[in-house]
Amino acid sequence: MEELLSYESVEICFNGRAVTHDVNFTLKPGEILGIVGESGSGKSTLLKASMGLLGSSGMVTKGDIRFDGKNLPDLSEKEMREIRGAKIGMIFQDAGASLCPIRTIGDQIFESMSAHGKITKAEAKEKALDLFEKLHFKDGQRIWNSYPFELSGGMNQRAGIAIAMLMEPPVLLADEPTSALDVAVQRQVVQEMLHLRDMFGTAVILVTHDIGVVSAMADTVLVLKDGNVMEYGPARQVLDAPESEYTRKLMAAVPKLRRA
Repeated sequence: MEELLSYESVEICFNGRAVTHDVNFTLKPGEILGIVGESGSGKSTLLKASMGLLGSSGMVTKGDIRFDGKNLPDLSEKEMREIRGAKIGMIFQDAGASLCPIRTIGDQIFESMSAHGKITKAEAKEKALDLFEKLHFKDGQRIWNSYPFELSGGMNQRAGIAIAMLMEPPVLLADEPTSALDVAVQRQVVQEMLHLRDMFGTAVILVTHDIGVVSAMADTVLVLKDGNVMEYGPARQVLDAPESEYTRKLMAAVPKLRRA
């Protein structure tokens, strides 16, 4: 099976200081890769690098991030805009914060879809309501018409995930998508993301410090410490029989949220 996305010996620096070192991994169609590690280990930085979102002080200083035959760090902002959203979707830790507070969810969905191709508002709405229904959202019409502040934090997060998936990108980057949610909504979000993978064959990179979420979702796990890869392999192997002392300590520190 061909690789969708690959990181080859990637080093990322901020203001000249390396924060990730020689990171290698690949992502195949439909695979869910969990990246785990403590805060500050470089997990989110790896995701932002492939979206060209490192800001003015950050850059990929060594290695390649390959997607669709291209090395992403070499692309212009215009080329990245064509990939961002349509080919590589992203969900942030607080999707509610990435939604505009003064525009309805429906308006924001229409805007994000029309940025990547010709579509009428009616077509966008039909597609959105269809996806909401498949994800078992109650009252999709109300969500379409709502402003973010009219919805709960959990509902905003779920809407953010749905919005990211409306373009059916082959790759979805999820940066701590459950960390701000209570356990019941966490479980819902985990199930919805697995459902989206089944529906669209989407590959997901899931960044989290929550081993429970990784154990419920991931096919493959990469363990990061201070920007270095400590362990990388099939999820069951890494979670049940970790080779690195650091991974063993991580495992010992957390309660397990078993696959539903």
